[in-house]
Amino acid sequence: MAVQDECKLKFQELKAKRSHRFIVFKIEQQQIVVEKVGDSSESYDDFQASLPADECRYAVYDFDFVTDENCQKSKIFFTAWSPENSRVRMKMVYASSKDRFKRELDGIQFELQATDPSEMSLDIVKERAF
Repeated sequence: MAVQDECKLKFQELKAKRSHRFIVFKIEQQQIVVEKVGDSSESYDDFQASLPADECRYAVYDFDFVTDENCQKSKIFFTAWSPENSRVRMKMVYASSKDRFKRELDGIQFELQATDPSEMSLDIVKERAF
């Protein structure tokens, strides 16, 4: 599965410049492409709303939080979104190309795999980040 250069470029902008809050990727014509880029002012709810209810996607989210020691931190997490009602063939394509795609995005700190929004709630993200 080919990865479009824009995917890596946008990820570097998210990681280094912090100019984006999230990026949603999709597989289109045998390559992974950027579908949506969330502005740095967008919320976690905006991120969740950008994932289609019936199609698989990959996404990265830059999660900001404050530690118990009152330190501002940020962690980048990768989401493999594979809703229950998406096509079986697409689930297989996304599952088989996930690890290779993740290797292209250097700097991911943790991963979520979700089949419905409850599996990627903000509480779960917070729990993983700490």
